[in-house]
Amino acid sequence: MSNNAPSPTNPMLYDPIPEGQAKTTKTMQFLAAVGVSMAAVSGGTVLAWTSPVLPQMHENATLPLTSDEGSWVGSCLAIGAFAGALPAGILAEKIGRKWTTMSLALPFIVSWLLIIFANGAGMLYAGRLFSGIATGATCVVAPMYISEIAETSVRGALGAFFQLFLTVGILFVYVVGAYTHWQHLSIVCVIFPVLLIIAMVFIPESPTYLVKQGQRVKAGISLKWFWGQNCDTQTQLQAIQTDIDAVSGETSIKDLVTNATNRSALIISLLLMFFQQFSGINAVIFYTVPIFQSAGSTMDPSVCAIVVGVVQVVMTVASSLLIDRAGRRILLIGSALSMGICLITLGIYFHLKIKEHDVSNIGWLPLASVVIFIVAFSLGFGPIPWMMMGELFAPDIKGLASAIAVMFNWTLVFLVTKTFGTMNEVLGSDLTFWFFGTWMVICTIYVIFKVPETKGKTNAQIQMILSGKSN
Repeated sequence: MSNNAPSPTNPMLYDPIPEGQAKTTKTMQFLAAVGVSMAAVSGGTVLAWTSPVLPQMHENATLPLTSDEGSWVGSCLAIGAFAGALPAGILAEKIGRKWTTMSLALPFIVSWLLIIFANGAGMLYAGRLFSGIATGATCVVAPMYISEIAETSVRGALGAFFQLFLTVGILFVYVVGAYTHWQHLSIVCVIFPVLLIIAMVFIPESPTYLVKQGQRVKAGISLKWFWGQNCDTQTQLQAIQTDIDAVSGETSIKDLVTNATNRSALIISLLLMFFQQFSGINAVIFYTVPIFQSAGSTMDPSVCAIVVGVVQVVMTVASSLLIDRAGRRILLIGSALSMGICLITLGIYFHLKIKEHDVSNIGWLPLASVVIFIVAFSLGFGPIPWMMMGELFAPDIKGLASAIAVMFNWTLVFLVTKTFGTMNEVLGSDLTFWFFGTWMVICTIYVIFKVPETKGKTNAQIQMILSGKSN
């Protein structure tokens, strides 16, 4: 890449539509992001489904599950998600982002049908595997699609939609599942993949994908649909083409690793996914009810879950509003630092309790720590790793790289979820929380020194930063 200064003849280094000159509208970009995010809502319902359902099944005489079977019902999701990620990345490059996203409705619907008509653990396992495949694929395609249809000025806000609608799906299940039979809950959840099909019928293909396929006329029509009839499509199409030409041909795993720019993007994305899961989010969610009880709360466990779900949704909305104002790095740093403090505080509280110290005077502390932790996670490490996954990679490598990042994320989900109980028994709850807190301290240092700011930057500018040729 050139080190020349930005100029109209070097579109790699300047915003293709300068601020103040763009005659664009953002309404359709937001509507499209909502439509695509029906896949994220579907994924959220899948993630949260076991929370209200497994207790019912343990008590259900018609479909009883042992504790081990219940554990596998939960774990099958992560296994399916791992399996679904790579094919989704490949498919997104072969048939496009639009059709790949629409096709994800099928495994979602099949999974719910298997669960609704399940007569034993085997059908539940199969249903959860299908739902996992669809959820893992969603994690690849949805952030990719949204990052490619959004203007630079709103890319952060729209990028946060994936995590936002994921939390909406989780909250939906917490609320409906608290008051309905598990089969009725499963029937209602089918609505969201159906809505996904309907939405994707009306939404065009990503302009970036169409340019890659040599379909510039269709790409121009797509841009006008997303950005409005008065946008400067020729300038933007040329900028997309320049991005693609600069990195064309690098589509293999070998090139992902050997190319320094691609490798930097991959390392950053993988480490953000690592820190997301090693924030201990699953440990804290696991411990929500005991922590509420330790604080003297008499709330029903279902109500506790709903409270956590509401906090996640509200603060993810706040993140989507802040992300293009404050920037990615400052939110990640604040998120990691705050979560680290909360986790260390929780460890101290449980350490005192294990040592049989009187903690009645600080009964509010664990509750406050959990609420602040959820707020911090929702503002930073909840949405931003997914959003930056869609921003960091060059167009030619984005499908493959995103799939690898998602597979890595779900491997960590499986690892943390399956080992948390053992860690808690062997190490104790105090050391377990300190373990995750230590990772957040390391994470804070890493983000400060290694993670670039992508706010307001085009993909070409981000690639220049990753290559070390721009600051």
